[in-house]
Amino acid sequence: MTTIKTTCVRCGDVELGPDDIWLELDPSKNNGSYRFFCPSCESLQRRPANARIVSVLLATGVGYDVFSSDPITETEIDDFVVSLNTTEDWAKLLA
Repeated sequence: MTTIKTTCVRCGDVELGPDDIWLELDPSKNNGSYRFFCPSCESLQRRPANARIVSVLLATGVGYDVFSSDPITETEIDDFVVSLNTTEDWAKLLA
């Protein structure tokens, strides 16, 4: 099993497995953050992950979510709903 070493702010160095860590990736950048629960104090930890850390964690099989730093606005949702109701060719909406 792969062992990943990181640091808890309370306990210091800790060792985790790939199933103990979760990546949060930003699709517009090469980085994100990762989170884990410390095996000693059980507190949730969050750390920044640059491109190198992301690459290493993905290679070890860590799970991930992709999130957008620019969320969809209410106006964009309303415009999309109007388009669904008024556009006959739905393929145009996907372009």
